[in-house]
Amino acid sequence: MNDTTDFKDRVEPRLDPKADLLARTLAVSLAGEHVADIVEALDDQDAETAAAVLLALPFERAVEVMDQPEFIAAPAVLALLPDAQASAFLGAMSADRVTDLVDEVDEPLRARLLRHLDRETHAAVTHLLSYPEHSAGSLMTTEFVSVPSNWTVKATLDHIRHVERSRETVYAIYVVDPAEGALLHAVSLRRLISGDPKAAIATLAPEHKPVTVGPEVDREDVARLISKYNLLAVPVVDAGGHVIGIVTVDDVIDAMIAETTEDVQKLGGMEALDARYDQIGFLPMIKKRAGWLSVLLVGEMLTASAMQVYEAELEKAIVLALFVPLIMSAGGNSGSQATSLIIRALALREVSLRDWWRVALRELPTGLTLGAILGVIGMARIVLWQTVGFYDYGPHWVLVAATIGATLVCIVAFGSLTGSMLPFALKRLGFDPASASAPFVATLVDVTGLVIYFGVAAAILSGTLL
Repeated sequence: MNDTTDFKDRVEPRLDPKADLLARTLAVSLAGEHVADIVEALDDQDAETAAAVLLALPFERAVEVMDQPEFIAAPAVLALLPDAQASAFLGAMSADRVTDLVDEVDEPLRARLLRHLDRETHAAVTHLLSYPEHSAGSLMTTEFVSVPSNWTVKATLDHIRHVERSRETVYAIYVVDPAEGALLHAVSLRRLISGDPKAAIATLAPEHKPVTVGPEVDREDVARLISKYNLLAVPVVDAGGHVIGIVTVDDVIDAMIAETTEDVQKLGGMEALDARYDQIGFLPMIKKRAGWLSVLLVGEMLTASAMQVYEAELEKAIVLALFVPLIMSAGGNSGSQATSLIIRALALREVSLRDWWRVALRELPTGLTLGAILGVIGMARIVLWQTVGFYDYGPHWVLVAATIGATLVCIVAFGSLTGSMLPFALKRLGFDPASASAPFVATLVDVTGLVIYFGVAAAILSGTLL
């Protein structure tokens, strides 16, 4: 690793003297702050200033900042640095963080960074990049502590002292078979430091087998295991049981925040953003949002077509048109509620595909009950407006109230059932259930809701208004 002075002496000047002085002053004020506060401060600066501040910080401190996933300016900073300085940073960072950064930058910078990595880091990064996105392999770090089962506690502690600086975390020590190298046990650091120095480390291991995952396991499943077993890290093993990396709890938290953000954006009726809201450009933002809005607009056109079909009924009973927005919003809202609940339940594995009929049996009476509640409110509104004199719904206002009440029961029940079943259908077809966005469900229920509305109206008002 380069010493700090030599590192900064070889930096190519990027700022004018006044700006450079400001960056050095900022570096002095931030040097003693928590790394999270440094990251927050640098993310508020332009990339050139952030780069200058990092280079003015002690090298170890700057590496600590670059190692934070929250440092969103890191790719831009790397692009501004000369090859030697960028490589020095990357060579001192954790392999999983380097992999994330290399994956974020575009060519030719990616190839340039990979070319200047040392052999060990290059091999680790290339290996991690080969795993599918959102898998345990893509999340794991290859920097962990493992020792043979015949080592003593003292020998293990000595080894940890020797390699600690090159390991991202030391939550547990992974005990492997001396001959085959397969994972046998996982010993927590707490048990290690409290053990007899002369005892074999294998004697400190719990009786149960260690919890492990394969490199292809989805990150959501990794998160569930860590939560279920209250782990700080879970080892990733290959087909032969050899530890090839570990997924730490902080990496899982970052990954799940990203996953939740994607799901929320999809639920809002748009493609998931691949950058922070304040970092994405105007044209990419239009591209992410315009597609779904266009699809939804086409869907709403079907609503206009449905109204054209019932144009004659509307001419005979124009009062029915007054309640179209109410009917459509009630059905869309109930469907959106059900969709949101089921998408989250599927994500948390509270329900599975085979539970669809249980969900249907639950949502149908729920929808009918909710529809009845809204129906009573809708009827009460018509009765109140008619009796107080706010509006005259005509001589058949009682039948109009009954039509609105019955329609709300039917449309809310239909919306709840449809909204709850759509995520199951999408998941069964291999799509992300979060694609069943609230606007999409609302649009679907709007079209069918009109058919239900005029069908109920025809049944109740036939011979009077219709």
